[in-house]
Amino acid sequence: MSSENTTTIQAEYQYDNQGRPIIPVQEELINISKDGGELWNRLVFESSPYLLQHAANPVDWYPWGDEAFQRAKELDKPIFLSIGYTTCHWCHVMEHESFENDEVAGLMNDAFVCVKVDREERPDIDNVYMEVTQMMNNRGGWPMTVIMTPDKQPFFTGTYFPKTSRGRRIGMMELIPKVKDVWQNNRDSLITDAANLTKRLQRNQTNRTSAGEISPNVADKAFSAFSNRYDEHQGGFGQAPKFPKAHDYSFLVKYFKRTGTSQALSMAEYSLKSMRNGGMYDQVGFGFHRYSTDARWLVPHFEKMLYDQAILVQAYLDAYQATEDSYYSTVVDEILEYVLRDMTSPEGGFYSAEDADSEGEEGKFYVWNVKELDEILGSEDSEFYQKVFNIRKGGNWNEGYRHKTNIPHLTKNNSQLASEFNITEKGLTERIEIIRTKLFNVREDRIHPQKDDKILTDWNGLMIAAMARAGAVLNNDKYAKASQKAMDFILENLMKKDGSLMKRHRNGNSGLTGVLDDYAFTIWALIELYEMNYNEKYLEIAMDLSEYQIDQFWDFDNNGFYFTASSGEQLLVRSKEVYDGAIPSGNSVSAFNFIRLARMTSRPDFEDITFQILNSFSGYLNRSSSGYSMMMQAAEFAFGPSHEVLVFGDENKSTTQKMLEDIQSIYMPNRVIVYGKSGGESLKNTIPFVGFYQPNKDGSPRVYVCQNFSCKLPTSDFEVVKQQLGVN
Repeated sequence: MSSENTTTIQAEYQYDNQGRPIIPVQEELINISKDGGELWNRLVFESSPYLLQHAANPVDWYPWGDEAFQRAKELDKPIFLSIGYTTCHWCHVMEHESFENDEVAGLMNDAFVCVKVDREERPDIDNVYMEVTQMMNNRGGWPMTVIMTPDKQPFFTGTYFPKTSRGRRIGMMELIPKVKDVWQNNRDSLITDAANLTKRLQRNQTNRTSAGEISPNVADKAFSAFSNRYDEHQGGFGQAPKFPKAHDYSFLVKYFKRTGTSQALSMAEYSLKSMRNGGMYDQVGFGFHRYSTDARWLVPHFEKMLYDQAILVQAYLDAYQATEDSYYSTVVDEILEYVLRDMTSPEGGFYSAEDADSEGEEGKFYVWNVKELDEILGSEDSEFYQKVFNIRKGGNWNEGYRHKTNIPHLTKNNSQLASEFNITEKGLTERIEIIRTKLFNVREDRIHPQKDDKILTDWNGLMIAAMARAGAVLNNDKYAKASQKAMDFILENLMKKDGSLMKRHRNGNSGLTGVLDDYAFTIWALIELYEMNYNEKYLEIAMDLSEYQIDQFWDFDNNGFYFTASSGEQLLVRSKEVYDGAIPSGNSVSAFNFIRLARMTSRPDFEDITFQILNSFSGYLNRSSSGYSMMMQAAEFAFGPSHEVLVFGDENKSTTQKMLEDIQSIYMPNRVIVYGKSGGESLKNTIPFVGFYQPNKDGSPRVYVCQNFSCKLPTSDFEVVKQQLGVN
C-alpha cells in the first residue's frame, strides 16, 4: 500500500475477549504496528467483527463507500468486491489462503481497489450482487467474489477461489493477472458485459411483480409440492444439504389445523423430531447448527445463527400447540436456554452468531472421543452415553474418523431407550441430563468458537417475536421479561427520533440505514409482545412503524415493498425480495403483519396492503408456492377463516387473567386477541371504535368473538367462547 496520506502510530495492540483487535478511534487513516507487522488501516474504523477480522490483511481493503469508488476512478482500476460474514467457514479459508498471503495481496492491490462488505450489515448490497452471481453461475454463496467497474457494474462473479488453481476451479494467482490483462487490453468487452448484466438485473426486478391475482388454492399447491419433495426416511425435503427452514414446518402445521390433513402434520412432526435428534442439534449445549451437510441430519455446518433459533422456536411452538405434546415445548425451552445463556448481551439485545471453527478446525468445540468420555464420566456412565448417543471408538462422522471424534446424536426415542436399559422414561431423561451437565461444564473450558457480538435489528426482531410468543404460550415469565428487555434495547438504541430504524449496534455504536427486514421483523415482534402482555404501547409502535414502512418502502406504482428505503443509498437496482429462504422475506412477514394489524385495529387499508402484496407476487406464488411458505401463512390468514377475540375486563381480576390465558391456550393460527384492560377506553389511541366497550360491572371479563366483520353476542363463559370459535 502507498504511504500517501497515511500516518504511522506506534500503539499497544490489544484484543478483546473474542480475539478481535481493539482499535483506538482516530479521525485520519492510520497504520498500527505490532511485532513488526502492519495493520492495513481502513477497516480498523469499522464496527463489524467481520471487517475487523480483515483489518490486519496485507490486502488494501476499503469498506463500501464513496472513497473506494472514487479511488478506483482515479487509479483507473476495477473494484474487487468480497462479501462474507463473521462465522462463514469458507470465508475463513479464503482469507487464510489468499487475503493473508503477501503474494496474492500484492497482485490484488496492484490490479484492483479492494472492497470488503459484511453481508449481515449490508444485506442490500449482498442481495443485488448475489442475484448477479446466481445469474452468471447458477449458484451463489459466501464468500462472494464480484469484480466490477468503478461505477459498480459487475462483469465477473464467483464464490470461493483457492490461492492456486485446483481442478476446474481457477485460483487467485491465475485469475487476477487474467482480469488485469483484459481490463487493460480489452476493456470494451468487459464494459459491454457489465452493462448487459446490469440491464438483465434491472429487467428481473421490473418483472418481479405482476398484475395477476393469487390463486385461491395456492396453499393446496404448496402442500402438494412439499409432499412430492418430502424425505419420508429422514424427514425434511430433498437431499443434502438440508436446511432447517422452519417456516416450512409452521406452514404445514397450520395447513393441518385448517384442513385436517394429517399428512401435513406427520411430515412436520417427523422432520422436527429428526432435526432435534440429529447431530445438527447441539446435544450438549442446545441450539441448532446452521444446516446439515448430509441427508440424515448428522453432520452439520457447525455455525449457529440467531435467526435459525428464532424461527425454529416458532415451528416447535406450532407443533406443541397443535399436538399438546410436551416434547416440542421442551425443545423450545432448550433453544431459549441456549439463547439466553450464550447469545444475550447484558443490555438485553441478542448477538448474531457463533462460528463453526475453533482452534482453526471446524466443529472441534462440539465433538468427543471415547477416551474423553471415559475420563469425564467414568466407565459406567460413559458406556451408557455411548450407546444412547451413538458414539464409536473410531469416530462416527466423515471428518471424525481421522481423530476418532464423534458427534452425539439420537437414533432411538426415549421409549425405546428406556426399554433397552430397563428403566423408566423419567429415569432415562434424568440420567441423560446429569451426564449432559457434566459434559457441558467440561466443554465450557475448551476454546470457544468466535462469537459475532453485533446486534442486528432484524434478527433481534425474529428472536423477540419467538421469545414473546413462547412467553405467552408456555406462560413463562422469564421469556416474557427477556423479550421485553430486548425490545426496550432496540427502541432505545436502534430507533431514531424520526421513527426510523438503524441496522446494527455494537460496542455502544449504532448505525447503518435499516432495510425492509428490520421493519417487518420488528413489527412482528411488537405484535407478539402485545399478544403476550397486552401493553398498548407495543401496538401503537407497531402501527407507527407500519406507517413509516409504507411511506419509505412501498412501491406505489406496482405494489409490494422494496428492500431498501426511498431515503437510502441508491444501488444498481432497488430490489424486492419475496423468496422465503433461510430467513423469511420482508414482503412475506409484512403480508402477515398487515393482515394481523388490520384485524386488530379494523384498518381496511392495512388489509388491502396484504392482498396487494399477495397479488403483486402472484406469478411466483401460483407457480411455485412452496418456496414462499411464510407468504402462504399470510395468505391462509387473509383468506380465512379467521377470528378476532375482543376481551374487556379488569386486569387485576383473576377471572380476567384466567380468561386471557385460556383463550391464548387455544391453537388458532388465524386469530388475533385484543384486550381492553379497563374497557375499550384504554385502546382508543389505536382502535377508536372500541371506546364504548366495557367489562361486566364487577370487572369480570366480557368477550366478543368476531368473524367476517360481525361479532357474536358477548359472553363471560369460556365454554361459550370455545363454541363461538368452533373449538370442540
